[in-house]
Amino acid sequence: MEPLLLSVEERAELERWTRRATSAQALALRARIVLACAGPEVPPIVAVARDLRVAADTVRKWRRRFLAERLEGLVDEPRPGRPPTISVDQVEQFQLKPHLADTFKLSTDPLFVEKVYDVVGLYFNPPEGAVVLSVDEKSQIQALDRSQPVLPMMPGMPERRTHDYVRNGLTALFAAFDVATGEVVTALHCRHRAVEFKKFLIRIDKEVPAHLQVHLIVDNYGTHKTPGIRAWLAKRPRFELHFTPTGSSWINQVERWFGYLAHQMIRRGAHKNIQALEADIRAWVKDWNEDPKPFIWTKTAEEILDSLARFCRRISGAGH
Repeated sequence: MEPLLLSVEERAELERWTRRATSAQALALRARIVLACAGPEVPPIVAVARDLRVAADTVRKWRRRFLAERLEGLVDEPRPGRPPTISVDQVEQFQLKPHLADTFKLSTDPLFVEKVYDVVGLYFNPPEGAVVLSVDEKSQIQALDRSQPVLPMMPGMPERRTHDYVRNGLTALFAAFDVATGEVVTALHCRHRAVEFKKFLIRIDKEVPAHLQVHLIVDNYGTHKTPGIRAWLAKRPRFELHFTPTGSSWINQVERWFGYLAHQMIRRGAHKNIQALEADIRAWVKDWNEDPKPFIWTKTAEEILDSLARFCRRISGAGH
């Protein structure tokens, strides 16, 4: 196997990528892989993979890419379209803060940039030998029964429903949306505490084949970070959590799936009790999984940050 030798400049740049607090996690990992493989003697691929807790194929891929294309090979290829008007370095140095504005806050997360790169990187470049799941809970789904029957559609007259309801209880839906296939793993619970989230993780662990790594995209809700959850994850190294920026649920694909569920089933339904509601949810999920549809993510991290920066400059009057 060909040795991977670095110039002084290349080593300095790779080390910079691994150190920057706002670097994309995917890029930081690639830099660590190359640094671990560098030297006149070729270290065993399996040993590097074990130390970095990645698949051996991932190490081979980025080692091979670096040898062929050097530093440029580690950076995501630019997508077609207008290039960003605000550079990534400008954003990362926080000369511009696209997540903050004096008059309107999009997110107060100090790691906003890092998390955007991390999550979007998973959408565009999912790790080899892994499944990427977008995970969240839709809490307080109400079993609502209409006070009067729905009047069916007739010629020249749309379907009509009353706007007042009888409330018959609540349920919570846990969902893990596979961003590659569109398939969804779900569980229904009466509450959405850390206890229920742990049960859902156990279900995911059983559903996903044991040879695959599991990358979970989750929000910053407290139930995802309790000592019990961290202890469970520590015993299962194939699991890795990736947190979305605070107040940025739009970046988590499962939220779009929840929107389909709400529009197509929950809002149109009438349920006299929780059991009826949960039965309909399970049936709808079963139908979805028989013909799952992944969502096509089109915005790169650079494009997202560029759009937010221009928006914040506009609403704050910057540049005038």
